[in-house]
Amino acid sequence: MRHAEDFLVEEHLRDLESRLQGPARLKSELLTEARHDLLDAVDAYRERGVPPTEAQRRAVAEFGAPAQVLPSWQAELAVAALRGLALRMLAVAGLAVAAGDLTWRGSSWSVGGPQPPAAYRLLSASVDWIWSGGLLLAVTGLLVIWAGARSTRPHLAVAQRAVGIGLTGTLLLGMVAGGALFAWSLDLWDAALTWPPMIVGMVVAGAAYFSLTRAARGWVRATAG
Repeated sequence: MRHAEDFLVEEHLRDLESRLQGPARLKSELLTEARHDLLDAVDAYRERGVPPTEAQRRAVAEFGAPAQVLPSWQAELAVAALRGLALRMLAVAGLAVAAGDLTWRGSSWSVGGPQPPAAYRLLSASVDWIWSGGLLLAVTGLLVIWAGARSTRPHLAVAQRAVGIGLTGTLLLGMVAGGALFAWSLDLWDAALTWPPMIVGMVVAGAAYFSLTRAARGWVRATAG
């Protein structure tokens, strides 16, 4: 049974929580483990006859100040955030590469009509290239994370950050190029807004962009935290 006067422990945990940035689940797990360790230490001091408040002070001091504890925790959260971003990119880019051409089936130029401008075709190809690059980066990121879990070499941390920057940049390029391609398609093809593959593509792309943007934002905050 916990004591109501364990306020110093809870204050310390709230301080740690306010400074941490990263995936909520892992953050909660880290804080829960810390709470158990702190309260076990408090109990040990109390059993030795140390007054409750002093027992908390000693337990908190023994556990470590935020400046001592947070760097390793934040690094762990940043890796978890990168893993989430890489996995989402793997799914989204894989889908984009596999089904990219389906959106345009039935368009005027795919059934024998006039071909779109060369610049449009180049933009369409560039979207495929961007997502293919994202797919490769996602796989690379997962491999780097796997290697980092088995080694503490500094260059792996640098590689992880580079992959995160690359994935975030790929997302931005994909959103800009994809949005431009959709807008240009609407201008070239009057029936685009009523064509089912186009509608489905717009909905799926919007959901994918939203999911990836959240993951990228989470990684940026975890890395800067």
